[in-house]
Amino acid sequence: MQLSEHEVLRRQALEELINLGINPYPADLFEVNDNSVRIKTDFEKDAAHYEGRTISLAGRIMSRRDMGKAAFVVIQDSVGKIQLYIKRDDICPGEDKQLYDVLFKKLLDLGDFIGVAGYVFRTKTGEISLHVQHLKLLSKALKPLPVVKEKEGEVFDAVSDVELRYRQRYVDLNINPHSKEVFIQRSKLVMSMRNFLNSKQYVEVETPILQPLYGGAAARPFKTHHNTLDMTLYLRIANELYLKRLIVGGFDGVFEFAKDFRNEGMDRFHNPEFTQMELYVAYKDYYWMMDLVEEMVEKICIDLYGKTEVQVGEHIINFARPWKRFTMFEAIQHFTGIDISAMDEAALRATAKELHVPIDNTMGKGKLIDEIFGEKCEAQLIQPTFITDYPVEMSPLAKKHRSKDGLVERFEAICNGKEICNAFSELNDPIDQRKRFEEQLELGKRGDEEAMMLDEDFLRALEYGMPPTAGLGMGIDRLCMILTNSHSIQDVLLFPQMRPEKTME
Repeated sequence: MQLSEHEVLRRQALEELINLGINPYPADLFEVNDNSVRIKTDFEKDAAHYEGRTISLAGRIMSRRDMGKAAFVVIQDSVGKIQLYIKRDDICPGEDKQLYDVLFKKLLDLGDFIGVAGYVFRTKTGEISLHVQHLKLLSKALKPLPVVKEKEGEVFDAVSDVELRYRQRYVDLNINPHSKEVFIQRSKLVMSMRNFLNSKQYVEVETPILQPLYGGAAARPFKTHHNTLDMTLYLRIANELYLKRLIVGGFDGVFEFAKDFRNEGMDRFHNPEFTQMELYVAYKDYYWMMDLVEEMVEKICIDLYGKTEVQVGEHIINFARPWKRFTMFEAIQHFTGIDISAMDEAALRATAKELHVPIDNTMGKGKLIDEIFGEKCEAQLIQPTFITDYPVEMSPLAKKHRSKDGLVERFEAICNGKEICNAFSELNDPIDQRKRFEEQLELGKRGDEEAMMLDEDFLRALEYGMPPTAGLGMGIDRLCMILTNSHSIQDVLLFPQMRPEKTME
């Protein structure tokens, strides 16, 4: 391992600390009783609240100014930064004054973790700070953090190297405050959604990630082998078929926050591992589910920001109910001027070519319609919009429409040009479901790598009887992108999938 000059110096400092009898990685507990943000907020409101109190904090050294017999140091804890005033005579009385000089001029570095205790005061320049009376080294950093410039407490030159930010998220979180805020908001988003669903008395469950058959979506799976059972298993592409088995089993409403996996391309909207919330509620239909989605997302937005509007790029997106609704054919006609509702496969293929939509010979009628919609409509749907009533060929798990031949009761919510959720009145007719699976097998023979497999156990479950059910799959990553104004899905995943790191020969 080749070390930089800075790393060599830090390792030398580590050895000197050990020689001085200072453990650079102590095991004993350091008790923290406050944090940087709360101190500054509470002291501003009522300075007397801190009179006579000893405050203990811990954090990473982010900057320091040496003044001979004293130093001003800024540490960063989990919520923010605060200035410390460290005086030599306070922390190293008597004969230990030389130790102070060694520590602060040579052995303590930016990035080191320290624990401090003292009292809160306001400096002559008006900055709320901690006058340190006790200091302890908690962890020595052997690599320096990238240099970040700040002015008046605000970062104005954060590290923007995407490779560094995604691959070394632990560095990104230290130097880019916005990154940390995104993941805090993501946590609040999930909590809000979970609280909403719990308030409806739905049951949160867990279903298998390793599955003998993959299903519930049109996607290519990751494949593995179980040695003991000597069988092929797949990482789930969706948890739909297992959750519907639970509706058969007598649950009225079940949901799961699931890690799903799809062995497909990667771009700023797709990661091979992603998070999805799926919900199934008995005795409901897709009209009811549209209303629930509006209610839920509106509430999440209010929980996060206290309002229904969010800034996303150059747009202000408003999640207040009700959302706009188009059928798929209405949307295509609206944006292209062409009515494709009565077209057969040949006509659709010709129309796609006329509209310069990329297609190939493996695509059946449903896939052709999907490609036309995706190329010509989706990107233009900025405000949250429900697209409803899809062709039956596109939706092998959805119930046939109650009044429109050739269509199914399905909707997707599109926002900022991308799908954020997909929902059906679920198909509960086992005979029709078997036929749909068989049609998917035929598409697979034509070369469609996303065609579904035929799941005999799921069909058997349906034969025992499943009540009318509404089902929903909502992409947490996509929704988080919108609600945090993030450009890429990698910005809302703590550890996105990356190509292997290049190493120096």
